[in-house]
Amino acid sequence: MIRSMTGYGRGESVLHDRTITVELRAVNNRYLDCSVKIPRLYVFAEETIKSQVQKKVARGKLDVFVTIDSTAADKVAVSLNRPVADGYYAALTQLRDTYDLRDDISVSLLSRFPDVFLVEKEQGDADVIAQDISQVLDLALEDFNAMRTREGAKLAEDVRSKAGNIAALLAKVEERSPKTVAEYREKLRQRMEEVLANTQLDESRILTEAAIFADKVAVDEETVRLHSHLEQLEDMLSQGGAIGRKLDFLIQEFNREANTIGSKCSDVEMARLVVEIKGEIEKIREQVQNIE
Repeated sequence: MIRSMTGYGRGESVLHDRTITVELRAVNNRYLDCSVKIPRLYVFAEETIKSQVQKKVARGKLDVFVTIDSTAADKVAVSLNRPVADGYYAALTQLRDTYDLRDDISVSLLSRFPDVFLVEKEQGDADVIAQDISQVLDLALEDFNAMRTREGAKLAEDVRSKAGNIAALLAKVEERSPKTVAEYREKLRQRMEEVLANTQLDESRILTEAAIFADKVAVDEETVRLHSHLEQLEDMLSQGGAIGRKLDFLIQEFNREANTIGSKCSDVEMARLVVEIKGEIEKIREQVQNIE
């Protein structure tokens, strides 16, 4: 199966009290260009994400968006800020002794003062978080590749259709090519009859000129190669995989043969057929740009 380079995929899951969402968006690109957008707190997972993407995607400009809602997973550590608490207690004790006040220093009283307690978020285990992100990324990649595969099937169908059109036009070229030689021979005969009037024609001269013309306009080699390229195109489509660049090179060969046939055109009908063939080749080339 072949895949389109363009696509979208999404994965979401709640793991270790974190809601992790991964979205993938890709457009055409000659090579794989992966960009990761992830909260700074989890940037340590960026290289793992890129490595995982490279195993599943061959080409395209791919943006990976990672969002993590860790509210439920947030844990705090509360500890006594002993120096601050000691300072408040010493000040309260001094205040009591200085003004002969009733001793009502209590835990409740001290706890109300600012910074008596230190409240800190506990950092999660980086390896666990990276594995969780990787797990959700797998879901997103599965969705992403499923969409690209569906689009790839449509691309393959369209390319096959246009290749069929080329084969049909090529058959007309092969049918027309010998007729141009026969027509040339007949026109040559008529011109020589007009020039020579009643003089007997040199049949061998006519045959020689016709043979020279036939050699100049012969497109047998080009049509044979084009048929071979069409077979190779079908083999690649059937084989599947990351064949986009190979197809691009193959289409260049299509164009080369079509241009050669065009340069040998001897009449309007042949020229029209070649223009149509080149039009179909161009349509295939445009579709190939979308294939991974």
